Amino acid sequence: MKFIKKLSKYIIVTLIICLLIILFLPSRTPKISGYNSVATIQQVKIGGFQQSIMIRGKDKSNPILLFLHGGPGYSQISYARKYQEKLEQDFLVVNWDQRGSGKSYSRSIPKESMNREQFVKDTKELIDFLCKKYDKEKVYLVGHSWGSELGMFVIDKYPEKIFAFISVGQVVNGIQNEIISYDYVLQKAKENGDKKVLDDLRRIERPPYKDSVNDTTVQRKWLSKYGGVERKVNTLNDIILGSVFSPEYTGIDGIKFALGSKFTAEAMWGQNYDLNLKEDIPEVKVPIYFCVGRYDYNTPFVLTEEYYDKIKAPNKELIWFEKSAHFPLFEEPDKFADIIIDIKDNIQ
Repeated sequence: MKFIKKLSKYIIVTLIICLLIILFLPSRTPKISGYNSVATIQQVKIGGFQQSIMIRGKDKSNPILLFLHGGPGYSQISYARKYQEKLEQDFLVVNWDQRGSGKSYSRSIPKESMNREQFVKDTKELIDFLCKKYDKEKVYLVGHSWGSELGMFVIDKYPEKIFAFISVGQVVNGIQNEIISYDYVLQKAKENGDKKVLDDLRRIERPPYKDSVNDTTVQRKWLSKYGGVERKVNTLNDIILGSVFSPEYTGIDGIKFALGSKFTAEAMWGQNYDLNLKEDIPEVKVPIYFCVGRYDYNTPFVLTEEYYDKIKAPNKELIWFEKSAHFPLFEEPDKFADIIIDIKDNIQ
């Protein structure tokens, strides 16, 4: 009996130690072979607050490729490496947990600072830091979902800092985005006779939503069911597994991701209902490439097509990802990488 009690205590102590290691073990990212390679996670003071970036690349002399993640608040340092190995051969790949997100979440960040204008300033500050650190003049910029909205305002204001903008899941019109997405789910629910979905949609009503966080969450839940968000990946699972097992995130970072997601949603969701890029940014001064998932109803592809037809740019291209919905950069990562490498080879 004494032996069993001692064994139980030993198991409990071991579990506590393992939990503490998971929570507090410093984050890192695996090294890349090569004398001129870089693989680092670091904090940079941006906009007055410490924010986390991950930089990975085979050769420091390669151009910088900066990713603006979606959400807002859907940071990707915890799992991005899984999908970006090919890009690391040709670029210094930079993933940034934006203000209030993931590793960059802090309770001291003022809610009133969570707006597009501040994020544009943060992005410019980060670009300047990266260019100075690696002796570059410009970067390649990728914006996904919310990051595509942010990216458009960055290239509009600071075109001299950008080689090209790669848009993924472009946000074009804030309210039309939600209406088309809602109507798609409503149509699918009627076709499938899904009473629960129909009841939920009737309850939240057609956009603009009265409760932007809760109502959008309900709609996106059913949109996911009908394949309008992801088809070949599950990024939420990637984040959960990454928070537990990847060296880039600690358990504390996983907790910060959850807290940051809530904070960012409450602060920012619904802010862009008045967004209309056709009127706001009808012309850009850098090459722009729209990567569009054929099944994307999270940021409906029809709006991206319309914007592509209208926007003026030095060079523009609409690139379809036939197997993807809202996450072609992760759903078809090899194709995505090849496209960006081709863009770089044609520009430089």
